[in-house]
Amino acid sequence: MSLFEELKASLEEAVEIKNGHKEGKVTRFEISDVKAIRAQLKVSQQEFASALGTSVDTVKSWETKRRNPTGLAAKVLATIQDNPSFYQELASH
Repeated sequence: MSLFEELKASLEEAVEIKNGHKEGKVTRFEISDVKAIRAQLKVSQQEFASALGTSVDTVKSWETKRRNPTGLAAKVLATIQDNPSFYQELASH
């Protein structure tokens, strides 16, 4: 199963849980060092935010630790940290 298929399945499962058709489970991801990930990729906050489909303010708040990425964002960041080439896939879509 491709990563995109996994993410799609995760989103479909989230809808089922929200609608009460399935019981949810909590999975915790280690909080990624967003600034280090972005520095390794050599991209701006704007480029990073665009690839992740979020705002520059959100990226800034993650980097300054005012907020922690949660849910799907945490999973995507963990995936990028483990496989930096995944970022290129995101950025190209």
